[in-house]
Amino acid sequence: MKRPGPLLTLLAGLLLGLFMLILNTTTGTEAASSTYKKEPPAATASPSPARSTASPKPSPSRSRVSDASYAGRTDDDSSAVAVSVRDGRAIAYFCDGRSKESWLKGDVRADGSMRLTGTDGAELNGTVKENKRIRGSVDIGGGHYAFTADKAKKPSGLYRATATVRGAKIDGGWIVLQNGRQVGVVTRDGTADAAPTIDPGTGAVTVGGQQLTARPVNP
Repeated sequence: MKRPGPLLTLLAGLLLGLFMLILNTTTGTEAASSTYKKEPPAATASPSPARSTASPKPSPSRSRVSDASYAGRTDDDSSAVAVSVRDGRAIAYFCDGRSKESWLKGDVRADGSMRLTGTDGAELNGTVKENKRIRGSVDIGGGHYAFTADKAKKPSGLYRATATVRGAKIDGGWIVLQNGRQVGVVTRDGTADAAPTIDPGTGAVTVGGQQLTARPVNP
């Protein structure tokens, strides 16, 4: 019997080598598959709620009108005007120091403007300027009087005294100006006349022989 020739031996070796190569390749692929870990998909961040970029609307500013008293003269220097402002209300007094006078009342708006009214159609229109003065006008008895009243420092300001003396009703009003000058009218049972001088420190005044006290006027 003939022994296998060199060609068969070489062929068997090639087949064996090919088989081992295939085996190694298959084993390596399985090992790589078993050790490979699939990365989890990246988490997608959910969109955060949109924040409003609109800033809150500021509340409307309101100018503050300070409580104070104001006193001054009309532009024609014929009369005096005093105004007392408290808590958004105002009371004013106009007088010429002889016989013409009027008490007026009303509200003060946030911007400092005011419209005050009195008897017989008397009217004051004015505006507080920077809490330092009031510029306005008074319409009374058919006359129109522009005025400027500066902020008053005691004893300047507006005073009033009311009483009944020997059966006569007395109502007196006084405006004490910054220079100390006084302008006032006293009405006795409806008859008006120039008012006597008051003591600004105490308000003491004598009317018709009767001692009275004139006090600062507030709304």
